[in-house]
Amino acid sequence: MLQQTEKLLIEKYGIGEKAFNLYKQALKDVEESFKELDLIREYNQFKVLAAFQAERISDSHFTNTTGYGYDDMGRDSLDKVYARIFNTEAAIVRPHFVNGTHAIGTALFGNLRPNDTLLTITGLPYDTLHGVIGLSNKDKNMGTLIDYGVKYRQVDLIDDKFINLKEVEKVLLEDKSIKVVHIQRSTGYSTRYSLMIEQIEEAISVVKKVRNDVVVFVDNCYGEFVDIKEPTDCGADIMAGSLIKNIGGGISPTGGYIVGRADLVENASYRLTVPGIGGECGSTFGVMRTLFQGLFLAPHTTIEAVKGAIFCARVMELAGYKAKPSSTEKRTDIVQTITFGKEEPLCEFIRGIQEGAPIDSYVSCEKAPMPGYEDEVIMAAGSFIQGATMELSADAPIREPYIAYIQGGLTFDHAKIGALIALNKVLNS
Repeated sequence: MLQQTEKLLIEKYGIGEKAFNLYKQALKDVEESFKELDLIREYNQFKVLAAFQAERISDSHFTNTTGYGYDDMGRDSLDKVYARIFNTEAAIVRPHFVNGTHAIGTALFGNLRPNDTLLTITGLPYDTLHGVIGLSNKDKNMGTLIDYGVKYRQVDLIDDKFINLKEVEKVLLEDKSIKVVHIQRSTGYSTRYSLMIEQIEEAISVVKKVRNDVVVFVDNCYGEFVDIKEPTDCGADIMAGSLIKNIGGGISPTGGYIVGRADLVENASYRLTVPGIGGECGSTFGVMRTLFQGLFLAPHTTIEAVKGAIFCARVMELAGYKAKPSSTEKRTDIVQTITFGKEEPLCEFIRGIQEGAPIDSYVSCEKAPMPGYEDEVIMAAGSFIQGATMELSADAPIREPYIAYIQGGLTFDHAKIGALIALNKVLNS
């Protein structure tokens, strides 16, 4: 059977001998590291199952409300399941969030007021948040946080890896207008490392010791179920993420979530809808079964994606490229970066990921401007759910040092095949 698989890969995808030898070596190299990941998956699967059982979920919760959506028991129960899983007082999980940036922006707008200061302690946030905050001149008068009188401060990481805790403490003591501390768990389009749970926990401890009145917000995109602890287990007051990333299990059609302290989640709900209504309204269009089922599958699909990331890192390392994190480093999210140093191999890699996709595999990826991004972007997104980074995908801003950002893989088998096809294109370019 193994020989038949190898023959199919070579004949169907034209895999060269060098690429295939690297593929087989990488599989051997990463096999041992997968055992710990299986334990994490098992723990989180039990955690999710227990939350479903505690809330007595049944098929009556797979509701199909319209109009105002008053008393949608499925929607309200899903909120409770999320709150249990993340160990928080409240949650708001909705298909009305168009992406993770929308959920993050809603949490920030809901809890910041004029003359408050937002302090980010993990360096410059992800590109699409620049417009939410108002960090460039082109964002003026768009209704950004800065337009509404919210001030912004930033503490950069040390060596792109460690939170500068001494500087954070200093800034918190000198600036009493700081209302929200923002922590971005994943890397974004940057060269920095993603943050380990232990680092987030230490940072929250420092913030709360200095200023217990400050709200700690965590952008948890790409991080759910990669570890046995979440930022809210470590003291985060409020947190947000996307349902078309880890926690949607690869089948949630859209949406996002906000979890945390009850008053903070309520404030955010007033920005999702309007003050006075909040989360009481919002019909769910028949997607509740998918949102529940995606959540249930998420511990498994997340670890499949992590395995795919580790394999991709190893096979590209063997080919001579720099992977961050490396194939042997501990993971905190599903994102893998590969630095190519030149535009041509970067673009060929992205095109290879697209060729390995189940959807639109015939499409050739080209660089182009994209909303919310300052540079041209080349993106491989052959997914069942448009833009879903829980499915195998890759994208890159066209700028030095030409880094590809790879995410997802509903199954490890698909993730490793996609990486092999991409490697083969790079070697033949």
